[in-house]
Parts: sequence; structure tokens; C-alpha cells
Amino acid sequence: MDKLLTGIKSTGIPHLGHVIGIIYPTILLMNKEMFQKQFILIANLHTITNSNVIKTNKTNSYKILAAWLACGLDYKKVICYRQSDISEIPELLWFFSAIFPYSRLKLVHSFKEYKKKNQIINTATLTYPILMAADILISKAEIILVGKDQLQHLEIARIIAKKINKIKRIFTIPKAKIFTKLIKGTDGKKMSKSKNNIIDIFSKKKQIKKQIFKIKTQNKFLTEEKQFLTDNLYNIYLNFAGSKQIKKKFHVGYQHAKEEFYKLLISKFKKERKLYKYYMNQTSKLEKIFKIGATKMKEIIQPTMKKVRIFFDCY
Repeated sequence: MDKLLTGIKSTGIPHLGHVIGIIYPTILLMNKEMFQKQFILIANLHTITNSNVIKTNKTNSYKILAAWLACGLDYKKVICYRQSDISEIPELLWFFSAIFPYSRLKLVHSFKEYKKKNQIINTATLTYPILMAADILISKAEIILVGKDQLQHLEIARIIAKKINKIKRIFTIPKAKIFTKLIKGTDGKKMSKSKNNIIDIFSKKKQIKKQIFKIKTQNKFLTEEKQFLTDNLYNIYLNFAGSKQIKKKFHVGYQHAKEEFYKLLISKFKKERKLYKYYMNQTSKLEKIFKIGATKMKEIIQPTMKKVRIFFDCY
């Protein structure tokens, strides 16, 4: 049986895109298929490439874990761990950095996009894919759940693994399983906190309503099917209700459709919102889950790390 790995950065409260695009599909897959081991990574080291979130990184890690648990994750059946608790991950990053060309990192799509928008770039942003390679390869997971935008990062992990394996077989060559559900944000682009286009399903109701009413819509009354298919509100709504039901809301007007969508989300996520609040008031419990996961993870990775240290003559 294969091992499965997925992860989410600790950038704050998980938004609607995380919940229905990553968390629910992962839990569904874990319940549907049999895996030897299942790893859930809270990637809080990746987060600090953005210095603005450093002071809230610990709390943000709790928020991500609380959301997983609120959505039904059974932490006893998986290995759920915080990236910074596994010191071997940055150690592996350093080893991998020594054998991967700097010139290749500058060609990574995410880095090139970041460079277009930012004048000051830290080293961690450049080496981000190497840290992700360490996350992936240290687990020896065969199946990695990723979005399409992370395929290039996964390929870097595969290149590094193959390069080392040519000399001494240490790593599993991972394969991608792509999250197919792409949730659009309030501006019609991929939902992302960096784009300020998210719907924070675990936030206060007032905040959720404000975000929903920010959803960009067309400035005309929709009548034809092709008009509906290009409408942002309609496409976000479609994740939760049938086409006929939604169109009835639209016939009254956009304002009414947004109001009804807000009511639907609050009703649909009532249980999850309640559980999320409960876990965020029990951070000692969340910390305990992280510690249990770290202990299990460290036990699993020691044989691999021993081989890696011998490979680099650092034992």
C-alpha cells in the first residue's frame, strides 16, 4: 500500500478554497482508499517567507489544525505534524541545496511571478521548492496531493530523489495526485489570501457576509446558459447547490443571490464553525496533537536521515 502526504501553509484561518478544495477531498480520499500511512503537514516554515506573518505563525498553525479537525479529520488515524517540530526537514533542505543548481531555482514559475511583484526578495523565497522537496522526500510517501500550481515543485523533488538514488537508493520517487477542484475567489481568480479574494468560512458572520458581497458579478441580468457559466458568483455558488436552484435566486437579482448564498454557507458550515471555535479554545489539545505527530514522524524518518548523513559523509 502507498503512503499519502498533503500539506497546507499556516497563513491564517483556512478559507473556503482550502476547505472544499483541499481538506474535504483529502478526508474523503483517506476514508475511501487504503493507505499504509497518511501524513498531514502544517507547513509553518514555508509561511515565514512572508515576514508579515511571523508574529502570528504559531496561532496560524493552530488555526489550520483546528480546521482539519472541525471538518472531520481523525488525528488518531493519521500523522499530523507541524513542520518546525521536525528539525530534520531544514537539515535535508541544506543537503539538497548543495546538489541542486541555483540557476534552475530562478526558473521556477512561482519565483518568477513573485519577482515581478516584489523588489525585495529573501533567500527563503528562492529555496522554497527545495524545502518542499525536503517535506516530500523525508516522508517517503508515494502519493502527494497537490494543486496544479505545485507540480513544478514536485518535479524538483523527483529530480533530487533520482539524482541521489543513482548513487545510492534512499528515496521513494513521489507521484502527484492533483486536486481537481479549483475554487475561484471574490475577484474571479484562484482563491488566495495573498490576492485578498477569500471567503473566511471560520470568521465572524459579519466578515463572511462582507466578503460574499465583494464577489464580482456581471452588470446585466442573466438569461442565457453561457452568461451563467461565465458569472463568478454563479460558479462559486455551484459548489454548494444545483443549477436550477441557483438560477431562481439570480432571477430576483444579484443582491438577493448573495444574501441567499451567505445564508446557505452559514447553515452548511454550522457544525464545522462550532467545532473550529471549540478547538481554538483548546490550544493545549492542539499542541498535544502536534507533539504526538512529531514523535511518530521522527521515529519514521530516522533510518532515512541516517542514510542521507552517510551519503553526504556527515555522520
